[in-house]
Amino acid sequence: MGSGESTTRKVSFGVDDEDRVRILRGIKLSEDVLQRMRGVANIPPESSSSRQQTILKDELAKMAEREREAAREELVKTMSRERQQARKEAEKAKELAQQLQKKDSQLKALDAFYKEQLAQLEQRVRHSHMFHRPAETCLNVKNQSRNTAPVCPGLQAQILSCYKDNKDQTLNCSDLVKEYMQCINAAKKLFCLLINSEYDLNCISIAVSM
Repeated sequence: MGSGESTTRKVSFGVDDEDRVRILRGIKLSEDVLQRMRGVANIPPESSSSRQQTILKDELAKMAEREREAAREELVKTMSRERQQARKEAEKAKELAQQLQKKDSQLKALDAFYKEQLAQLEQRVRHSHMFHRPAETCLNVKNQSRNTAPVCPGLQAQILSCYKDNKDQTLNCSDLVKEYMQCINAAKKLFCLLINSEYDLNCISIAVSM
């Protein structure tokens, strides 16, 4: 260059482990020159933190999907169990309703029976004055009369009161009815024996007929 004679210098260069230029001898080369010399563009590598974040996001997305799928399966199982339980309860309720209907029919039949018994009892109560005169079958004495006290008046009053208070549940009075019939039976037998000095079959038949 100029008037002097040009001289030529030999240079050499190398790169370190991080691909950086390391001058061994001579001048320092620019980065652009080095890129042209390498024949490749200088592309910065993806940072490790960015890769970790991407992997973490992908894993979280997969976990969330698995959890959603498990929740859907559990929901389907729960709904299936609830439907089965509902069907069982409906069948049980239907069976119970049938049993109650059958029991109600039985109770109505018993109620009709005891109402009939009550009607007969009331008729007997109205005709209880027959105990105020001797029975010809027991006395064998005609045209004789005797005053007697009412038969089983306490039970009569209890029965009438019970049926009045339990019009829809006459079964509650069944024990009183049985007790009253036993009382009437005993009174008939006693009355017959008191009037008739002989313990004949007529008195026994009166007791058994009740």
